Amino acid sequence: MNGKMSATEKTRAGRESVDLAALAEIVERFSGKKIVLFGDFVADEFQYGEISRVSREAPVLILRHRETRVVPGGGANAANNFAALGAKVFPITVVGDDSAGAALTQCFRDLGVSTSGIVRAKDWTTPTKARFLAGWAHTVAQQVLRVDREPQCAPSEMVQSKVAKKLREVLKRAEGLAVSDYGFGVASPAGVRDALRGLKRGIPVALDARYHMSAYAGTGVNAATPNEAEVEALHHIAIGRNTAELERSGWATLKKMKLQSLLVTRGSDGMALFESSGKTISHIPVHGSDQAVDVTGAGDTVLAAYTLALACGARPFEAAHIANIAGGLVVMKRGTATVTRSELLSAIRGEASGGAA
Repeated sequence: MNGKMSATEKTRAGRESVDLAALAEIVERFSGKKIVLFGDFVADEFQYGEISRVSREAPVLILRHRETRVVPGGGANAANNFAALGAKVFPITVVGDDSAGAALTQCFRDLGVSTSGIVRAKDWTTPTKARFLAGWAHTVAQQVLRVDREPQCAPSEMVQSKVAKKLREVLKRAEGLAVSDYGFGVASPAGVRDALRGLKRGIPVALDARYHMSAYAGTGVNAATPNEAEVEALHHIAIGRNTAELERSGWATLKKMKLQSLLVTRGSDGMALFESSGKTISHIPVHGSDQAVDVTGAGDTVLAAYTLALACGARPFEAAHIANIAGGLVVMKRGTATVTRSELLSAIRGEASGGAA
């Protein structure tokens, strides 16, 4: 052999067995880790109603309203997952001076999470996804309509300046940074670059960006957790079952963005981890059932678990397995959900006792 590894050998090199006991030890260290969440907060509103009858005005259902729930979505869901996993999370974001913004802020107050980094903007609208769910008594409600309320532009320069100041200040004592960019203008490449420029120590900086992920190249981001569709959009390709295309686009993304690790979530096909160190690829099968109950917000859970594991000193390979287990747990819950530290530990220890790796 000439000493060079073939593409197949590089892939095989990433398939080392995972030490479940080591994963449990890493998750044990989640408690109290100081993590900053910088990004777009979204209010996930659920309107529940019982089917009354079909309207005479149009062929639509009339729902008798039962209850309305507002839960953290988008970057707020990632922050909520950090809190559930035991971290001391510091959200840095903007919400509107509206009922949705007030509900999100109160939600984090109730959780004991600092809200000093949540800026209320009078001239802005809190992004809100209102889902209407219909059902009969004693049946599972089904979504029949979704209405999105979105801001028409990014927050004003004055508001962004206030956010930038808060971000720089809180990063001085942070052990990790998660960037959740849903395209509403709170998180931005320039904002991340400016905040990290003066940081005198290295910390894990993980990105989950729905659009324009490559714009974060050179900002200080060193890890990313896109889903497969986002990688396809970035490279204008279709991956599907084409593993070679996945690996080509994954390496191209890692190189272009100068990342230390890239974790691509692939739904029922699991995850693919690309690491700059050792040039290895790890194909990780989906944890648990491949028949998800609800994938809403699963990417937020993966971002939280992956960032937190890296902040605890885990290797990307270990962090990816922890994130994979967390993602497998959350998709079995309905609605926008979180995974707790105890649930994650229980799942890891359950696998260990069952002899699965």
